[in-house]
Amino acid sequence: MVVQAQEGLLTAPSRSSLRVLVATAVPAERDAVADLLPPYADAVAVGVGPAAAGAHTAAALARGTYDLVISTGIGGGFQPDAPIGSLVLADEITAADLGAETPDGFLPVTELGFGAVTHQPPLSLVRELAAACGGLTGTVLTVSTVTGSAERAAELRRRHPRALAEAMEGFGVAEAAAAYALPVLEIRAVSNAVGPRDRGAWRIGEALGALGGAFGKFAPVLESWKRHD
Repeated sequence: MVVQAQEGLLTAPSRSSLRVLVATAVPAERDAVADLLPPYADAVAVGVGPAAAGAHTAAALARGTYDLVISTGIGGGFQPDAPIGSLVLADEITAADLGAETPDGFLPVTELGFGAVTHQPPLSLVRELAAACGGLTGTVLTVSTVTGSAERAAELRRRHPRALAEAMEGFGVAEAAAAYALPVLEIRAVSNAVGPRDRGAWRIGEALGALGGAFGKFAPVLESWKRHD
């Protein structure tokens, strides 16, 4: 089901034992998965960046009753571990730049004594979905500024050795899910390499196709997870 969250419209959910909210940044990502979703799932474009994603996801959750939230879309992959066209399922959703710069380097807000920078999805569900679609599992970073240099990519990888991908919405969606005490997933199809920006090397269509193909395989796993949750 397609939902236009930014226009303030949300259809009433149909009755089901499982309800899933799928949050993408932009309509192209939403449309890539919408036709392949089971009837108990709503797809909503929540905007670009963690603030918009968090606000619009929270608004959608306030209007419906859900069991699971999925942040999804395309993203950058750390090479060579997450090649273009691959799928990455987060076993950690981490805000990479939420903190403070100091003379000794970056400090996350947790080391400043407050806040959180990581949400952990249900690991058994992550593994089963990854097996279903042939995806990779690792940390997906949420950034407010997309990486555009090799130096920045290396620094992120130094601070987060298990990072496979970066995107701009996962942590915001996860914060909204946490406010409603709901489990959250993040699933990214890699459209480009994290590092120097080379638009000619991006494969957005390929990544959107991979994303849609993955969601076409998820329904049995999600339904089994709900039965045994």
